[in-house]
This record gives sequence, C-alpha cells and structure tokens, in this order.
Amino acid sequence: MSSLKFLPQKVQDELWWLIMSAEYDYERISIADHELDDERLTLWLEDKSDFKNTLDECLVVEIPVKKFAALIKAENLNSYEGVKVHPTKKITYAARIEINEAITWYHHDATLREQRWAREAMLKSILTTLIETGTRDIALTDWGE
Repeated sequence: MSSLKFLPQKVQDELWWLIMSAEYDYERISIADHELDDERLTLWLEDKSDFKNTLDECLVVEIPVKKFAALIKAENLNSYEGVKVHPTKKITYAARIEINEAITWYHHDATLREQRWAREAMLKSILTTLIETGTRDIALTDWGE
C-alpha cells in the first residue's frame, strides 16, 4: 500500500497520536472491534495500555473494501502454493492456487483466526505506510526540500 489517500487527513493525524501514545510499538495498538460491509472495513483502534470503556472512545478507521481486498490478494491470504497440471502438455508446475476472490474468501472460507490475521495485516500496512511516508515527509522538511 503506497498511499493513504483514502484516509482523511484528520484520521491520519489521529493515527499519528495513537502511534506516539503507543511509543511506536505496533503490538500495543489493537483492534477493539471491526465491521465489514459492501463498501468498507471499519476498525475501532485503541492502545492496549489505555483500554477504552466504549467504542465511541476508540479511533475509527474506515478502509474501502477494495483496499482490503487488494491487501488480502497481495499477502496471498486467499491462496496457497500448489501444483497444477498443464491442460495440453500434461506437465505439472508449481503455482499459486486461489481459493476464492478476496472478500468472498474472507466471508466464506477464512477461519476466524485467518480473518483476524487479515484485519491485523491491514492495520499493520496502514501504520507502516503512515510511518514511512510521515518520516520521509518530516525528513524532507528538515532538509528544507
């Protein structure tokens, strides 16, 4: 995920505050709850060292379902390494075998653990991108560029 343009600047700023309050430790940032509909994956985030009493107190991050599907596919969560047979030459070869389309896999094929891994991979991707782009932007600003 190269850009966070799908996240409003306000949410990106709030994510920065959450990252700083967690002392840049991804493991401290947890998904308190989630919801997936046809348009978006919604994550309610909190610092494990500062649990919230209600979801209203958590940081809400809404991710377009297309971004979530792209991450599932990019991380090969909906596929496995297997062997295929060429239809005409009858030779076998190693290939990625897709279990199902990304969101269909998430809803119908993934275990609860795999679903959690997918949501956590999405969160980690967002946090990593935010830190990498934010750090680069800060570095460019520091050098006057």
